[in-house]
Amino acid sequence: MSPSAPEITALLQAWRTGDNLALERLTPLVYDHLRVLGRQYARRELPGARLDATSLVHDAFVRLVDARSVDWQDRAHFFAVAARIMRRILVDAARARRSTKRGGGMQRVDHSSAIDFDRMPARGMDRADDLCALDDALSVLAKKDPRRAQVIELRFFAGLSVEETAETLSVSPQTVMRDWKLARAWLGVELRK
Repeated sequence: MSPSAPEITALLQAWRTGDNLALERLTPLVYDHLRVLGRQYARRELPGARLDATSLVHDAFVRLVDARSVDWQDRAHFFAVAARIMRRILVDAARARRSTKRGGGMQRVDHSSAIDFDRMPARGMDRADDLCALDDALSVLAKKDPRRAQVIELRFFAGLSVEETAETLSVSPQTVMRDWKLARAWLGVELRK
């Protein structure tokens, strides 16, 4: 039986105020979901990549524990922060891999490849390039329209539902869907440049 969102939220808030026992109780409740995210990210990596799901989750969890001062809103906020941390770890690893392979040259990918890594065509680019290009485009989008960038990050990287994303951003589900569609279209144009 999965833990309730209010239970996780209460533990997050207790942990923030210094209750180390709350962290001990929280860890097993969130670890499985973090592993799912980690497996999804690791699956998108190249075969033989340096990071496996366990390493990714452990690295992210260490950084989350260090983020004790975060004003945790709820379960969705926690997983959004975790997804952002995992994204940073993967992008840093991808940039390092690209840097050693090609001297850092950027290549762009088409919209469908960037949004669905599982259907990427084999065309001489690796997923490190794809992830870096998507990260760069999301950084540009975050400057132009922060909420739409957050919608992509929460839905795509954190795996949150439309409703969870709406709750996290304090907007309606219809706004999330509109932002999702517009952000994906914008990313498609940006990634084709």
